[in-house]
Formats: sequence, C-alpha cells, structure tokens
Amino acid sequence: MTSFKSLSLAAVVAWNGMLAAGNSASAQTWTQTSAPTNGWGTVASSADGTKLAAVVGGKNPSPIYLSTNSGVSWTTNSVSNEVWGPIGSSTDGNILLASVADYLKTNVILISTNAGTTWISNTNVPVLGSLACSADGRKWIASAGSDGIYTSTNSGATWTSKSVPNGFWTAVASSADGSKLVAAMTTNLASYAFQIYVSRDSGITWNPTAAPSLTWVSLASSADGTKLVATAYVTAYTSAAIYTSADSGTNWMLRSASAYHWTSVASSADGNKLIAAANTQPLYVSTNAGNIWTPAISPSVAWQAVASSADGNKLVAIDASSRGGIWISQTTPTPSLNLAPTNGNVALSWIVPSTNFVLQQSPDLSTWVDMTNPPALNLTNLQDEVTLPLNNGCSFYRLKTP
Repeated sequence: MTSFKSLSLAAVVAWNGMLAAGNSASAQTWTQTSAPTNGWGTVASSADGTKLAAVVGGKNPSPIYLSTNSGVSWTTNSVSNEVWGPIGSSTDGNILLASVADYLKTNVILISTNAGTTWISNTNVPVLGSLACSADGRKWIASAGSDGIYTSTNSGATWTSKSVPNGFWTAVASSADGSKLVAAMTTNLASYAFQIYVSRDSGITWNPTAAPSLTWVSLASSADGTKLVATAYVTAYTSAAIYTSADSGTNWMLRSASAYHWTSVASSADGNKLIAAANTQPLYVSTNAGNIWTPAISPSVAWQAVASSADGNKLVAIDASSRGGIWISQTTPTPSLNLAPTNGNVALSWIVPSTNFVLQQSPDLSTWVDMTNPPALNLTNLQDEVTLPLNNGCSFYRLKTP
C-alpha cells in the first residue's frame, strides 16, 4: 500500500519556498516471530530494524540467531555454539559483537563485519558484561564488572581500560558518535550503593550524576547523547523505577511508570520514543521522552531485553522463559522532513526510517517526481540527508513510500 505524508497546516514546516510535513505514529501491537522458543538473553537491531541478532540466555551453549527481514525468518551463525552474554550491532547491522557469558570468566568475543556471515574470535579482551557502540560500529564501550569500563576504537579488535572509580560496573549506553557515554555501577554490593556516571569525552573522564541510588540494570541514549533513560530493578533494599535525563545526565527525573521489575529499555534516535520491559508485565512504551508510559498490546511474560529502530517504529522484545519467543512490533513510520540552510544550500533530513521512503519534489503540489539524489547517513544523529542548491523558484518536498 502506498503511503503519503499528510499536509495539514498544523504539521507544515516552511522555509524559503520549501515545505515538509509530518504526523504521529499509530498504536502498536506485538506478534511472535518464527524464532525457535528458547530462554532468550539479549537482542540487537540495525537502525532500520531490518537486521536483528539475538542470543539465548542461560547456561546451555547455543548459536547466534540472525534475521535480515525484521524477524520474519531466522538463520543461525556459522561458528561454534557458546554460552552467550551481550550482543551489539552497528547502525547498518553489518558490524556485530557477541561476548561469551561473563560469569564463565572468559575473555572471548566474536566479531562480524558482514552482518554475521563470518565471525572472528578475539581473546585479547576483558570479561565483558554489557555492550554499546557508536553508529558506525567502530567505537565500543563495555562494562567489565569489578574490572571497570573498557572501550574500543577499532570495532572490538583491541580494548583499553578506562580510569573509573572502583566498583562493579554493569549497564552502559553510547551516543551515536561515541563521545557521550553513560554507565551504571555499584560501590558496595552488600549495601546496594548504586550510581550512574557519564563521560562526555569518549570515556577519558567520568563524573557521577545526581541519579538516585537504585539497582540500575539498563540504560539507553538518544543519538546525540542528550536524552537518557535508566531502569532500575526492585530488590529488598531498593525500589524499581524509570528515570530520564534531558541534559546528558546532569539532572534526572522520576517518570510515571509503575514500580515493576524493569529489565531493559531502548530509545529511538531522537530520544522521544522509548520502550521498557519488565518481568511478567506487558511491555511499556512512551512517545514523549518518558513523560507518560502506556502498556502495549503484548503478553505479560519474562521480558528480558528490548531493541528499537532509529525511528522507534520497529521494536523487538525477547522472552527469557524456558519456551520464550522473540516478538516484534511494527507501526507505519511518518518521518518528519526537516529543512535547514547550509553553506548557501538547503539540507533536507529525516531520521532513518524503518520503511523505505523516497524523497519527492514538486513545483506546485500537483505533480510529484522522485528525486535521484541518494541520501547520506549522518552518523551523529542517525538522519538521512540530502543537500540541494537554492534556486529562485518555488519547490515542495515530501517523503513517500515506494
């Protein structure tokens, strides 16, 4: 079905005779994919939500599962089965890192640069517990428990220990360019003294934030690293909660989500669309940067991890129960077309959509022509961009599904 952008006055942005439009996404429902039933551990997604990678949790060796069609069908990797820990993906889904479970005290990760077709084993690494990477898949951050924080600038080939306070480091997240990092740690496991730290120089220096001392288990970041979200798990000593920050971690605000056993959170590129998972609860989503959360039309199972496309319209969630599944939600994206002057030209941009869109041009809104200018991906904000010369005439632009 062909879909067009709406052109209501409330959604119109005009500049120098050019026009762009956008509207909001529709409600979501969830369906189980054809992936085998397992106790799933972690999942990763490309920016467009097409390429997915997932690993089974628990203590039984298993393969890496891959999908190139948003979870419609799944294949397994070509390397030996392992007991897997975290898995991470670059924006295009081509660079993948999978770590062997940290509780085994191994220093093994597998790296793929061709979307999982072939893998290279690397043993020159720390014992990793959580992974995040820059959009291009070159810069990685990993928690290493009591060994602190490690980073890589060459897609996981070599790793550098960062100077961080002593503690047990857990969840991590990264901006799209890898410069703004966020990580959670506990200074004392017995007293549950947890903190969230941020770095604004790719991990060279770290500073504690004002986030409360809760059992932080998952972090997510917008592409520019400005909007952060953190989920905490309930324990006998700490309460469960979801907190967000709109200033790169300087200030944190408790959000209106229920105090469930939150396990995972993911964010769209602009930080407005969020998804959070809790054990034995429905999935929860927010479309306003975490201010309001709404239960999704999903089962209440042992949700373990979630991932999101850049536009927040393709979501994936995995169930950690013994016969759990991999679930997906897909809503029709309506990307906003942004316009900005740049060096005497005009730049049109939109967040990487989870459905193919074609940029069209019209002189009078009656006849539209597909433009042949290929968009370039801006790796700092996960937006497709087309730069055009200014002219004296009037031009209108829109995005259309082919």
